[in-house]
Amino acid sequence: MNERDWHILKVLHEHRNITKTAQSLYISQPSLTKRIQQMEKEFNLKIVERGTRGVQFTPQGEYLAICADEMLIRLRQIKETASNMGQEISGTLRLGVSNYITLHKLPGLLKIFRERFPKVDFHVTTGWSKEVLDLIYKEEVHVGIVRGDYQWSGSRHHLFEETICIASKEEIDVRNLPFLPRIDYGTDALLKTMIDNWWRDNFSGPPLVGMEVDKGDTCKEMVRNGLGYGILPSVLLEKDQNLRQMDLKDKQGNPLIRNTWMLYHGKSLELKLVKEFVEFVKGVDFMRDI
Repeated sequence: MNERDWHILKVLHEHRNITKTAQSLYISQPSLTKRIQQMEKEFNLKIVERGTRGVQFTPQGEYLAICADEMLIRLRQIKETASNMGQEISGTLRLGVSNYITLHKLPGLLKIFRERFPKVDFHVTTGWSKEVLDLIYKEEVHVGIVRGDYQWSGSRHHLFEETICIASKEEIDVRNLPFLPRIDYGTDALLKTMIDNWWRDNFSGPPLVGMEVDKGDTCKEMVRNGLGYGILPSVLLEKDQNLRQMDLKDKQGNPLIRNTWMLYHGKSLELKLVKEFVEFVKGVDFMRDI
């Protein structure tokens, strides 16, 4: 079996559906079915069976699907190690990056790095910070950038910190928050927990949520138009002088802080490409340079 075959098994195991797998791999269903049959012939066993609930993996097929992840990682490591033997900084840098960083910081960061090393390609996966953390654990990315103080036993570098703010169009009294419309938005679990804990420490009842939107940027736009208040990270508000901002504070009167980190496995620095990128990021002031 070649790398393509292992990738087919991985994707098929995720979708459990021939049609969706074929669409995801941009191949025809007959070609996919034929390739699976060839794998079964090579191993002399049944890998999958079709049923009313889609594709069902046999016990042997389940084992091969688990091996697919290991094989793909190993094949990628072999390619990276071989490329690393050359003198030139080249290859594909695999990054996992939180949504905010992807939108507001990453394009400028990669532009500068590409100018220094023009033969470098990027494979970027974005998502919530917890999802990015999982990618780093599984070694599916070389470097991750996450927001929040997640537990991590590998190497890390602090990028910047921010406060968490109440943002509103007009000045408001914090004591009146339970009676004012709040605009909630999708965010990662750590920030949500931080906000919920602050609320429980200060109010006995739930907030009056008047609107739920997809992300913090959308929430800010709703707040700018006077549709309610939002509780947002300060980096989303630093360039908007038209909004009133108040830091959330703990019982001791200290502002609540959210940190952003670069995370990676120490052994990844054996790859010259990764080492160059890590050192490059360490030299960047995220609040000024990008």
